[in-house]
Amino acid sequence: MRVAILDDYQASALKLADWGSIPNAVVVPFTDHVHEEKQLIDRLSEFEVVLRIRERTEFPRSTLERLPKLKLLLATGMRNARSIDLPAARDLGITVCTTEAYHQTTVEITWGLILMLMRRMSLEAASLRNGGWQLGLGLGLAGRTLGILGLGNMGQPVARIGQGFGMRVVAWSPNLTPERTAPHGVECVSKEELFANSDVITIHIPHSDTTEGIVSAADIARMKRSAFLINTSRPRLVDQSALLDALFHHRIAGAGLDVFDVEPLPLEHPYRYLQNVIATPHIGFVTEENYRLFFNQSIENLKAFLDGKPIRVIS
Repeated sequence: MRVAILDDYQASALKLADWGSIPNAVVVPFTDHVHEEKQLIDRLSEFEVVLRIRERTEFPRSTLERLPKLKLLLATGMRNARSIDLPAARDLGITVCTTEAYHQTTVEITWGLILMLMRRMSLEAASLRNGGWQLGLGLGLAGRTLGILGLGNMGQPVARIGQGFGMRVVAWSPNLTPERTAPHGVECVSKEELFANSDVITIHIPHSDTTEGIVSAADIARMKRSAFLINTSRPRLVDQSALLDALFHHRIAGAGLDVFDVEPLPLEHPYRYLQNVIATPHIGFVTEENYRLFFNQSIENLKAFLDGKPIRVIS
C-alpha cells in the first residue's frame, strides 16, 4: 500500500508521527505544491491513500475520477466540503476521513498581525537588524475600536484579548444579535457602523456560498484611512481587487493577511512587497501541536480503515 502526504512544506510528517506502525505501507511525503491538475494526477496515480494538510490541495470530481487506485483520502481539520467534492468521493467509493484541529492557533496569528501593524514591529526590528534605531511612532490599542466579523469560536477569544488591551469591541455577522454579543461584553452593531468606526477590523466568518465576498468594495471604502484590515479566515470573503486598490492608494492604513487566493503566493504578487501589508504564509494552523494531531489521528484513521471499521468519516 502506497500513502502520499501532500504539501509537507516543513518535511515534518515523518518526524512527528510513527508511520512505521502501519504494516506494509510505503509513505511518500511531498514537500512542494502542485498547482496543475494533470501534474497532481500524475503524481498520485499509483497511490491508494492520500493525506492532504488542510485545504492546500483541492480534490474536485474531475481529479477524483482520474485516480482509480485511490481508496482513502485523509483530510485534516473540520472544514473540507468546499475543497473536496464529497458527493463525488461517495460515488467513486473513496472514503474520506478527517481529524480534529486546534483553532486557538489562528487567534494567535490574528493578534500577531494586529500588533505588528499597529506597533510597527517588523519595520522597527528590520531597522535594528540593519544598524538603525527608532523610525516612527506606533499606535496604542487602549481606547481604540476593534471590529470583529463573526463572534464564534474564533471571534470570541479575539474579543477577549482586545478587551484585555482596553479596546472597545464591536461585532457584526449576518445573524448576530445583541442578545448573543452581550454575554461577551461586545456591542452588536450594523455592518456599516463597524466598517466606518473601527480602528482594526478582523474577519472570523466561515467561507460559504452566502459569505463569499462579504467584505465588499463598498465596505472597504467606508473604512477610516487610519484603519487596518486583518484576514486570517479565507481570502474569498474579501473583494481582493478592492483591497489591493485601497492599499496601493493608501485609502486604509494597512492590512494583515495570512490567506491568499493562490497559495503559495506568487513571487510577483503585491502582497509580497507593499509596505503597508504584513503577510504571513498561511501559518494560522501551522504549529507542532496541530501537526502532531493531524498526523497521529490520520494514522488512527488509516488503521481503522484497514481494519474495515473507518472512523471520523465525512464521506
